[in-house]
Amino acid sequence: MTAKAAAPAAGSGRPADQPRRVLIVEDEKVFAKALRKRMARNGFVSECAGTLREAGEGLRAFAPDLVLLDMRLPDGSGLEFLQQLRERQEEDAAGIPVLVMSAYGEVEDAVEAMKLGAADYLKKPFDLNELQIHIERVLSRDEMRRRLDYSSARERRGAEREGLLGESPAMAAAREQLRNIARLTRGAEGPPPTVLLTGETGAGKDLAARLLHSLSARRESPFVHVDCAALPKDLIEAELFGHEKGAFTSAHVSRTGLIEASEDGALFLDEIGEVPLELQAKLLAVLERRAVRRVGSTRERPVASWFIAASNRDLMTMAGEGSFRSDLYYRLNVLNVRLPPLRERGDDILLLADHFAGRTARRYGLSSARFESGTRERLKDYHWPGNVRELRHMIERAVLLGNGVIDAAGLALPAAAGAGAAPPAAGAAPEAAPEAAAPPPSDAPPSDAPAAGNTLDAMERKLIADALERSEGNVSRAARELGVTRMTLRYRMQKHGLD
Repeated sequence: MTAKAAAPAAGSGRPADQPRRVLIVEDEKVFAKALRKRMARNGFVSECAGTLREAGEGLRAFAPDLVLLDMRLPDGSGLEFLQQLRERQEEDAAGIPVLVMSAYGEVEDAVEAMKLGAADYLKKPFDLNELQIHIERVLSRDEMRRRLDYSSARERRGAEREGLLGESPAMAAAREQLRNIARLTRGAEGPPPTVLLTGETGAGKDLAARLLHSLSARRESPFVHVDCAALPKDLIEAELFGHEKGAFTSAHVSRTGLIEASEDGALFLDEIGEVPLELQAKLLAVLERRAVRRVGSTRERPVASWFIAASNRDLMTMAGEGSFRSDLYYRLNVLNVRLPPLRERGDDILLLADHFAGRTARRYGLSSARFESGTRERLKDYHWPGNVRELRHMIERAVLLGNGVIDAAGLALPAAAGAGAAPPAAGAAPEAAPEAAAPPPSDAPPSDAPAAGNTLDAMERKLIADALERSEGNVSRAARELGVTRMTLRYRMQKHGLD
């Protein structure tokens, strides 16, 4: 293993091109010298300590990534060192992996060392090649742990910072439901009940799932987001359940599926209604038996994941039509949280608009944007078929192109549809409404004049056309690239004559 190969994960605090450091705590000088020579050959920087006191000083001055610890030292036992290490207040020091080296007859001490948090142990005498294998294993596990810790902390910070903003009664009720469900995870003997998040596209189901995980007792464990609509139909089974080597033509190695990867954390099945009918029975079996079988395997592996699902479609209606299994629906719908559409949230629209405007300005180093008179009323009157996601992208674009002012032209909103207007049917593009601007005077150019007079519309039309060309006409792929919903993109295509 070279130092570069052992580069730490994000969040470990050590630059990727800096060699890993090993503290060798061994009182036999000849053996310690041999260990240090082998460490140097494999790209590590090492220091030696012959006593517990020197080891303590080495921790402070040397800041090692790994400790090789002998159990018998002149001034005490390696167990004392482990105990002191785990009681240190510095989080980085307390988390340093320790590889114990025990002599014949010290098995009990080695077992006790593992209980105190040692990463592994080797029985003397051992081959230096064997030592190298153990070091690689320990550092690999530690790197994975740091990665998961860093990712989990980043997820929590994002969920806590973003939250589910809003002061409307509907949003307050949804947040309270999520808090109550999160409390169920504390002290639970097994996996918590499955949760189904429902609501229109862009209402915040993804954010609700992340917030639910961050509030739960499982917040230190992985959160795995599976976008069922984005998984290729011919690979979705292998992605979810994993596969063994040789299970199909391109299965050159065994692979862990996303269900297994969630371990004892949370598995978020976004757009669960897109899972093919033939795989729904297999997913139901995982939920019922709490075990998963990889493609091409005869062995079942236990599953401790917390299953959270979401859909913007009416799964009960789909079950009645035969496109979604009713038994899977009832198995998922143990706890249900409905995320209200934006049009039902009143002044939350303005609160979110201010939030997105401020966040965009800070991200790009721009001055704070102000809303022109009448613009905020337009925001409240619009029916928001794309919900919070549509509002976010619309405000971001207006801030970036508005030179400090957000006006009706910058938002490019259709005419007011009324806050209480019914949303368009799922999967259908809303009818294009006339622009709210006053009709042109009689001597003005006709409405189908070139878009050169409307820079924002021309830019939007070009962005959509380019995205459709890159996606070879695939509307779903183009929508993902542009960061909008399929329904919103279809509406914009209709508006610009790109059908």
